[in-house]
Amino acid sequence: MSIEVLIALFFYALVSSLTPGPNNFMLLASGVNYGYRRTLPHMFGISTGFLVMIASIGFGLGQLLEQAPVVFTAIKFAGGTYLLYLAWRIATAGSVETGQGGGRPLTLVEAAAFQWVNPKAWVLCVTAITTYTEPERFGWTVALVMAMFVLVMFPSNSVWAGFGMAVRGLLADPVRLRVFNVAMALALVASLWPMLR
Repeated sequence: MSIEVLIALFFYALVSSLTPGPNNFMLLASGVNYGYRRTLPHMFGISTGFLVMIASIGFGLGQLLEQAPVVFTAIKFAGGTYLLYLAWRIATAGSVETGQGGGRPLTLVEAAAFQWVNPKAWVLCVTAITTYTEPERFGWTVALVMAMFVLVMFPSNSVWAGFGMAVRGLLADPVRLRVFNVAMALALVASLWPMLR
């Protein structure tokens, strides 16, 4: 992989990890409602699930989904349903001070599993594999794609969870927190739009 392609891959991984999407909306809401430390398992789960997804798509799952598009469609709709459930959890999260109420932060396993039903994660993984791998050195270039996402994903996730933590004081008022949580839930639902087109 040339240095130019490696630089392009770095910026692709960075920008795609920082831009709004289901993971980042949930991290922002979790940072607000539960704090940075309690959001750490969620962040590690995103990274873990995403890397397993890249490896799986790179080493065969992509071909299976190409041959059986009904499986991809089923995953897509299961993901949409789960996303609606997570939006409901965010909208009903409790107060900033106690973290009580209808929600709790996602665990590492839940966040890792969510990647498999996250429309943005699918698009990012498939695009990364098809754009930045080389057939003659396929295994090596899949590993480079994974390494690049390892490099940028956790810091990018930290930005969203950290920003949520930073605005906790502003959202200590229950009315403002409810408005914020509902707005984050609606943003999460809106992130389904690309999947429905």
